[in-house]
Formats: sequence, C-alpha cells, structure tokens
Amino acid sequence: MTKTRQILRRALSAAAFGLCALAHAASPAPGQVPDTIEQRVAACIACHGRERSSANAGYFPRLAGKPEQYLYNQLLSFRDGRRFNSDMAYMVRHLSDDYLREIARYFAELDLMYPPPPTRTDASAQTLARGKALAFEGDAARGIPACATCHGQALTGIAPAIPSLLGLPRLYLASQLGDWLNDGRHAPPPDCMAEVGRKLDAADINAVASWLAMQPVPADPKPAAAPAKPLPMRCSAMGK
Repeated sequence: MTKTRQILRRALSAAAFGLCALAHAASPAPGQVPDTIEQRVAACIACHGRERSSANAGYFPRLAGKPEQYLYNQLLSFRDGRRFNSDMAYMVRHLSDDYLREIARYFAELDLMYPPPPTRTDASAQTLARGKALAFEGDAARGIPACATCHGQALTGIAPAIPSLLGLPRLYLASQLGDWLNDGRHAPPPDCMAEVGRKLDAADINAVASWLAMQPVPADPKPAAAPAKPLPMRCSAMGK
C-alpha cells in the first residue's frame, strides 16, 4: 500500500468515527426524560390528576379546563403568599411569571371529560335545599349574593378568571370556603370572595359544598364569555 493510500484510509476512518460519535451524541441517553411541558407538569398531575383528583381523599381540585387567568392568578398567589399550602408554595416559589403562565395555559387548554358526580351523600335534604338556595338566590338579608351571579348561571365560571364550581370534591369546596371565612385565603384587591366568605357560617359552607359536589357538569362545561349582568361587587378576578 502506497503512502498516499495509507493517508486516505486513515482520513476516511477518522471521518467515519466522527460521524458515529456525532450520531451517538444526538441520540438521547437511555432513560433520558424529554423536556416538554407535559413532562414538567407531571408533578401537578400526581396530586390533581387529569380528569379529577388522583388522591383518595378527593381534596385536590381538577385543573383541566379552568380559565387560564384563574389558574395563573392562583399560582401567583401561592408563590407570593396570598394562598397557603406548603407543597404548592415549595413547588412554585422560584418560578417566573412566564413559566407560571405556561403551566396555566397548558391546563386551561386540556379538554377532558368530567367524571360523573357522586350518587350518595350524608347531607340531609334540608341541607341540600339550603345549598341550592345559596347557589341561585343567595341570602339578601345577610348581604350574601348568589354563587350564580358571579360564577355564571350554569356555575361553570366566567372568563377570564372566575372558575367553575362544578366537578369539584365536596371536601375541597368546603375547605376553600372555610379559608375565606377564616382569613386563610386571599386574592389581589378588590377581594370579593373575602367579603362574601366572612358572611358565611359553617352551616352555609356545608350546605353549598354538599349541593355543588352532587351536581352534574353540563355538556358544555366551558366558562361563559361574560357575566349575564353586572357583578354585585367589585372583584379583581374581572379586573375591576
């Protein structure tokens, strides 16, 4: 073999080795997790599930299909100390506004079927009737507006930031209303739910949470585009 052929052969071998190395580097390492938004929110789904809570206690709320601005506002509140949950605060405390918006958008755009509501409850017929009355009529004598005046007549929320009250566990509904009552949950001012929550008592909370948890979600669960009439009070969720 001539010297020229030896040089050419070595060059070709080196090139082939380089291509193999590049191909190996471009391939994901065995077990490598892809960096996608679906993968990054897996920690959320571990507790909240996709269609409903993944926890047996049924405490965690469904996130899929909630208004994007509502989800974003809640993530901000956990990060900035207006809502208090140690696990949530730990998960979002170092996340930027843009990243929180991306998470909110991901869940808001999920269009998943709702599971059927529970068929049994230990709430009495009188308690359920009281809950329905609070949902659609409120209690004018005590200055409590109907849930439907802010959350929509179908109770599926109002864009951009008022959430649905349906498809949620009774325990979650009761605990959040209790937080408003006990000054344990806040929203940016004007904080309309804090004003309403302080007027509720334990019987009110049990009644409305029990009734709401039993209601089926309508075929179109999307939030209304706008309230049917002016809200009964100023509320930051509507930018007012």
